Amino acid sequence: MQSGLRVWDPAVRIGHWMLVASVAAAWLTKTGWEAWHERTGYVALAIVALRAVWGFVGPVRARFSDFAVAPSTGFAYAWAMLARREPRHLGHNPLGGWMVIALLGVVMLVGVTGWLYTTDRFWGVEWVAELHEVLTDLLLILVALHVAGVLYASYRHRENLIAAMMHGRKREHD
Repeated sequence: MQSGLRVWDPAVRIGHWMLVASVAAAWLTKTGWEAWHERTGYVALAIVALRAVWGFVGPVRARFSDFAVAPSTGFAYAWAMLARREPRHLGHNPLGGWMVIALLGVVMLVGVTGWLYTTDRFWGVEWVAELHEVLTDLLLILVALHVAGVLYASYRHRENLIAAMMHGRKREHD
């Protein structure tokens, strides 16, 4: 048995990795694999919808109220991070919480614009296709920032956050 406190429940962890897989699959099938691209996009949308519900009814660490912080809190954490004085958080730190919301929101927007493009009303409408592509680029940027933030926090707090997102546990104290 692994030591540490259970921080992230199985629904959060499985949903996270399924979302990673579906977004990667959608990106990899964007050219020449339209049917697979659409299916994986719908899977990503379903995962985001389930995560949104879980963000209100799930365990404490899964709830948006646990990590959706005021801008002042997020900016204060960012300044502390730049000064290398940021505190460790058992759950998501303030910037990590913002990233969760940003990633879920952008995946949702990418999926909705992709779906719109398949409807009779918006089929072939250039601005919908362009918005879908811009949002996809934004998503890739957010993913890169997310990975960088995870690696930075893992290094700074001597804690493997990738492993924690697999088994759900983190040490209780610094």
